[in-house]
Amino acid sequence: MASPKSQFICNACGAASPRWLGKCPSCGAWNSLEEVTLNPAQGVVGKNRLSSQPQALGGASEVATLSDIRAQSVARTPSGIGELDRVLGGGVVEGCVVLIGGDPGIGKSTLLLQALDALQLQGQQTLYVTGEESASQVALRAHRLGLDGSQVRVLAEIQLEKILGTLQTEQPQVAVIDSIQTMYSDALSSAPGSVAQVRECAAHLTRFAKANGTSVILVGHVTKDGQLAGPRVLEHIVDTVLYFEGDTHSAYRLIRAIKNRFGAVNEIGVFGMTDKGLKGVSNPSAIFLSTHGDPVPGSCVLVTLEGSRPLLVEVQALVDGSGPSPRRLSVGLERDRLAMLLAVLHRHGGVATGDQDVFVNAVGGVRISEPAADLAVLMAITSSLRGKPLPKGFLAFGEVGLAGEIRPAPRGQERLKEAAKLGFSVAIVPKANAPKKPGKELEGLTIYPVERVEQAMELVRTLD
Repeated sequence: MASPKSQFICNACGAASPRWLGKCPSCGAWNSLEEVTLNPAQGVVGKNRLSSQPQALGGASEVATLSDIRAQSVARTPSGIGELDRVLGGGVVEGCVVLIGGDPGIGKSTLLLQALDALQLQGQQTLYVTGEESASQVALRAHRLGLDGSQVRVLAEIQLEKILGTLQTEQPQVAVIDSIQTMYSDALSSAPGSVAQVRECAAHLTRFAKANGTSVILVGHVTKDGQLAGPRVLEHIVDTVLYFEGDTHSAYRLIRAIKNRFGAVNEIGVFGMTDKGLKGVSNPSAIFLSTHGDPVPGSCVLVTLEGSRPLLVEVQALVDGSGPSPRRLSVGLERDRLAMLLAVLHRHGGVATGDQDVFVNAVGGVRISEPAADLAVLMAITSSLRGKPLPKGFLAFGEVGLAGEIRPAPRGQERLKEAAKLGFSVAIVPKANAPKKPGKELEGLTIYPVERVEQAMELVRTLD
């Protein structure tokens, strides 16, 4: 009988080494080599490794021509929460894997518990796996949310093998893993939350979801910068990535789709936090508009697009005297773009702010990333500098170029229809976005098309 031999295997990448090393020579992971015993008669003696044999996340298939493959429509199950369905693309897809991240205490677990209860009431088999709380703590939250009679199944466990065994036994249609950073596999010696553990646990849960048709929702921790913690590959494995946004001190939360293989990205859902959990907001534009009785200087409303939803957001600007080093500060908008817009305003609009502090804020904590906010930012800055408010019911949108031209914004007609529906009466928009034949939905909204920054500045002066 041959004598057994020892070998060291990296629990991060699976590379082998004849001796122990502090750093894996293959992947560079520290303290990841684990000793195993090799016996020619028995094979590997020691821990069984889940990652020892690479496995595909999806099912294997034969080579086929794309035109010969029959595309199947994706069946969706509405979660019962309209704003969540919006960002998911219409509902939960069978066999999909969703990753949702957000700051601690922002409402991830609350929303998912509400969604599971709504799905269970529709006849769906559900399972809530908690690794951060006990079953009694989950029951206490359900009581606070008014879900005392909920039939959602709950498992308090962090070991992957036991979770997979329970999923195989229960066969739920929708399962929530809260959170993926707390799960660990016995096949790996690294601590829960490490790169190897997070990657392996997510991969095996994804394989289960694809093989059994179970929709799996993973809760992920975020870093101090708001990005999902752990390996970036986690976002590549899953089908949908959702981010919770908003201030924990505010009553409103935004949930945004960053990736969605079954729907549109950059969709946004708006929720209000109440004593009975998160409730969808039917008219989110009301959150981002001020409650001023009369117009005030430095305030301008724009229509921004979040996915397929037009939102009216108030942009506020404050221009004040400065010392030797003027400050430029923006909240909710790109700071570098603010500096560019001030330069364009000086060169082409004849408005100098070089000796002024300029502060710009998007009301309600919303983050605006599209350049269609440029014109509204310039209108707010000019209004604050002149000390004169813009007309009541005024709004503006459009991208501003370095040459002073005003470029059209995508889907301008939808923006104007939303503004008219909410009672706005005056709009300065790019010429390409102005309707040639306004329909009935635009009655009451006077539209002024412009092509240049100086033209927009002159038009505002005439509207005072």
